[in-house]
Amino acid sequence: MKTRLTDLLGIEYPIIQGGMAWVATAELAAAVSNGGGIGIIAAGGAPADVVREQIKKARTLTDKPFGVNVMLMSPFADEVMNVVIEEKPDVVITGAGNPGKYMADLKAAGIKIMPVIASVAMAKKMEKDGADAVIAEGTEAGGHIGELTTMVLVPQVADAVEIPVVAAGGIADKRGAVAAFALGADGIQVGTRFICAEECIAHDNYKQAVIKAKDRDAVVTGRTTGAPVRALKNKLTREYDRLEKSGASFEEIEQLGVGGLRRAFQEGDVQTGSLMAGQSAAMVTKIEPAADIIRSYFDGTDEILDNISNQLK
Repeated sequence: MKTRLTDLLGIEYPIIQGGMAWVATAELAAAVSNGGGIGIIAAGGAPADVVREQIKKARTLTDKPFGVNVMLMSPFADEVMNVVIEEKPDVVITGAGNPGKYMADLKAAGIKIMPVIASVAMAKKMEKDGADAVIAEGTEAGGHIGELTTMVLVPQVADAVEIPVVAAGGIADKRGAVAAFALGADGIQVGTRFICAEECIAHDNYKQAVIKAKDRDAVVTGRTTGAPVRALKNKLTREYDRLEKSGASFEEIEQLGVGGLRRAFQEGDVQTGSLMAGQSAAMVTKIEPAADIIRSYFDGTDEILDNISNQLK
């Protein structure tokens, strides 16, 4: 399937694997790239030397394009960007901030820049500053989220900018992919479903929690802190909710989450770990190879389009 995104990144399928902290390691990124999409290593809150090791490891696992997701709120963001510029992955995806101060150096290194945005205003700003594409992420997504849904955000962004737009948030299967392209997207970003890729090294308890999730199990905490996060409900999210309702301080609420994602990812703690996942978790039913996940988003889309055409007659 050819779109502006596949042309931009030199990939077979217009699908990006989400940059999920801890979850999106070199193993998963390489598997997605080998499957025809573009895999992304998540820098998260890791120091620069760890990110460099991950980039080098990915290069031993794939000769296809791959990228790095840099969380700009990380205390190591500057150092990580320096490593990225030195190592030159094919694309950098940024989140939780404005990457403007890094744009010129990234471009000089020949690296494509794709910021995650949650508003039309930010999309316009990123285009003006030189972004190669933007990822319009709706509130259905897992992890740090904005307020607008994918359904309303993507078409507004697609109408507002000339650069390629990638739809993200709640896209669980080929029906969601077709809808995203109908809204004006040039590609899709998928996170939650790749947690259950065979190549993802997340603890099996984490994967099983995603598979067992029901439609209302992906809840939002941290709205009072100004940094809302979507994760599967458990003891940790209930304690977040209790603290927020009791008027606890920002520091107390923030401290509760320290180490939560690591506990879920490494230790398989599904009660006090942060099981970051989007609302699409309820539609994930099995663990399977990353390449099969990618193909499932595009195989059979003609049948969906035919059904739509027949319904409109």
